[in-house]
Amino acid sequence: MSLTVLRDKTLQLPLALGHDPAADRDHLLISTSIMPAIDLIDRWPVWRTPVTVLVGPPGSGKTHLSTIWKGLSQARVVTEELREGRPIAPRQGAFLFEDADRVPFDETGLFHLINTVRQHNGTLLITARSLPQLWQLTLPDLKSRLAAATTVEIGPPDDVLLKQVIFKLFADRQLEVDDRLVAYIVTRMERSLDAASQIVDAIDKLALSRGRRITRALAAEVLTERETF
Repeated sequence: MSLTVLRDKTLQLPLALGHDPAADRDHLLISTSIMPAIDLIDRWPVWRTPVTVLVGPPGSGKTHLSTIWKGLSQARVVTEELREGRPIAPRQGAFLFEDADRVPFDETGLFHLINTVRQHNGTLLITARSLPQLWQLTLPDLKSRLAAATTVEIGPPDDVLLKQVIFKLFADRQLEVDDRLVAYIVTRMERSLDAASQIVDAIDKLALSRGRRITRALAAEVLTERETF
């Protein structure tokens, strides 16, 4: 059943309110495309290699999975240190470096961190949108270390996952939508989780601005507008 939202009938400007998605294991969306990554998390600390690179497109679940792994492993997040070129004190345990291919980082610092992890029987999880060989690295030794790492890719989303994601995105906004509306969106959208997030956000904002409930007609307007760009 669709949610009927009681809103003022005058035109409203939607506020940039934050939506806090649940990021624990119970709220992890399961599909065949993400199962290799889930298996990686479940197998820790018994990994094939000390360093693993988790690769997936925007919105594919990398952050959710790395958050679960961070809680499980008590990993130290070193993203800012590597981006700012600050030294990382060697220690035992686990480390997390997120979005490695989005912002330039200290290649020598990552090289030394990988050596530290190998020497102290630790683990390092790196997340990225692309494979390490596409990062345009300049340090040969780092390229060699990353070539020896395990790479786990999150595949493209299927219809089942897209539906789950859209339901979850609406639920994170405390909005309830029915199966028919979600199926309508899935059959007409780009095949990416990033697109799902953008579409749900646009539908929510449009409904708020007009003081209307979320309907198929409103979703169609958003989808049509996206096709024109």
